[in-house]
This record gives sequence, structure tokens and C-alpha cells, in this order.
Amino acid sequence: MKVQIGISNRHVHLTDEHLKKLFGKNYKLENVKDLNQPGQFVSNSKVMIKTLKGEINDVRVVGPTRDYTQVEISRTDAIKLGLNPPVRKSGDLIGSSPITLIGPRGIVDLEYGCIIADRHIHITPKQKEVYGLSNYDKVTVVLQGEKGGTIGNVSLKVSEESYFELHLDTDDANAHLVRNGDLAIIIEGEDL
Repeated sequence: MKVQIGISNRHVHLTDEHLKKLFGKNYKLENVKDLNQPGQFVSNSKVMIKTLKGEINDVRVVGPTRDYTQVEISRTDAIKLGLNPPVRKSGDLIGSSPITLIGPRGIVDLEYGCIIADRHIHITPKQKEVYGLSNYDKVTVVLQGEKGGTIGNVSLKVSEESYFELHLDTDDANAHLVRNGDLAIIIEGEDL
């Protein structure tokens, strides 16, 4: 079966507390573009992410606010920052890399919170059943095109409010010359 590709650039998710600390007490995230995943949006708010070895400016904040603050980067970004963050599912932050966020009104030093997001497909429970993936947590996917290839270890991220989409980071996308909206093919499930 085919699944649309969505490419995820570096970005930050913030708690209400950290949003206020970085941008000011009454600051609200402004939705400048809806993302395909229901309720999520790109804001016009940006922060600097910084370590002792490097920094990256103008990192977008994705809304709405969450129960945890999380920085998602690629391996290429990690090298620039001198970090070795783990590949994790969103929200699995204990023991991940420390990082500093700098906003226009304040600084947040995270003891942990920086990850490389795992490759994943957003899917509803019904779609998982219909597509014959009920017994799998991970799948293998073929990326088509000039530098296409097969990638494994793609997690299924199941939620009732999901838009069926494969999320890759910029390193995976660039390695295979794929773009937002391209299609990939799920070829097999990987046992639980």
C-alpha cells in the first residue's frame, strides 16, 4: 500500500511554562500554517538551540503547546551541535540530550529533551486493521525515485486523530531525494 511522505525539519515543541519563559508572560503561538496531523500547526515563533559546541538559529516552534518540551533535530544538526541524541519516539525524553533554548525574552536549559525522531507512520487503529498491519509495531518502506531505497524500522504511530503519513527527517529525505507529498510503499510488517 502507498503512503504519503511528510518531511520533518528541525523544530521545537514547548510547554506553556517554557513558552512564557522564552517569549513573555502573555505570549500566544500564532498559527501560520496547519500541518497534516490534526490540530498541529507551524507557528511564526522561533528560538535558538545551543550547546557548548554550537548553535542553530531560527528553529520553528510547532503548536499547540504540549505537556513536555522537546527539540527534534537530524543527525546532521547533532554533529553541528556536538551532540549524540538518541533516536526516540516523541515524548520519550528521559535520558535524551541536554540543550539550551534561547528566545527573545528568556532562556530555558533542558537537562534532557533533544532527540532524533524515529521514522514513523501516523495511522488510525482502523487503518492499521484495514491495511493488515494489526500485528505489527514497525514496517519496512520503499522510497521511490532517482535515489530510492528501502528503509526499515519505521514505527507505526497509532492515534484516532491521525492523517495517514510517513514522517522522515531531512537526513532520510535528502539521502533518498524525496520531497513532501511523494509516495512510499509499505512492503512488509516487522514482528512485534
